[in-house]
Amino acid sequence: MGFYDERILPNLIACACGARPIEKHRRAIVPQAEGVVLEVGLGSGTNLPFYDAARVERVIGVEPSAGMRVKARRAIARQAVPVELLDAPGEALPLDDNSVDTVLLTFTLCTIPDAPAALAEMRRVLRPGGRLIFLEHGLAPDAGVARWQRRVEPVWKRIGGGCHLARPMDRLIAQGGFHIDTMDAAYTPRTPRIAGFVYRGLAH
Repeated sequence: MGFYDERILPNLIACACGARPIEKHRRAIVPQAEGVVLEVGLGSGTNLPFYDAARVERVIGVEPSAGMRVKARRAIARQAVPVELLDAPGEALPLDDNSVDTVLLTFTLCTIPDAPAALAEMRRVLRPGGRLIFLEHGLAPDAGVARWQRRVEPVWKRIGGGCHLARPMDRLIAQGGFHIDTMDAAYTPRTPRIAGFVYRGLAH
């Protein structure tokens, strides 16, 4: 990892993912987590203030970026919910089978190089009856927007830490063996449409 990836990119991502329209999504969905929670792609710890401490036993956060882990440790120090931070990719979770009650994904599946492998790992560690909570941006339903997403994506990935603009998140999650129980999908206000079509929901 170079200077850009570990020093500049974490700040850019933290700024973008902490924007007010995105925060509204987080406030709506993160408090639904319960029990032992696995947050895949903890990032800078943006979700931590939104956990319901009365419902969450502890959070296990996996984050492969050293720069993001530096930011996350600062956020963890300010939280009441116990948080364990692990250096691991989504495709190789260092957890036992059936060991977590909730898996939380927020703006993470877009950057994981092998999304199907990561989803298989999430299925492996999720207990029977557990839930996947997801909040992801991805492929827009409008043909014109989707064309621009695909045109821009090669450059976007290079400057955005591997972020894909045009992944069909609902199909990816279903193909990963999850059943989607509820989902809202819409453009986020005051956000560029190529990056602002958000899928938000629950699956098991």
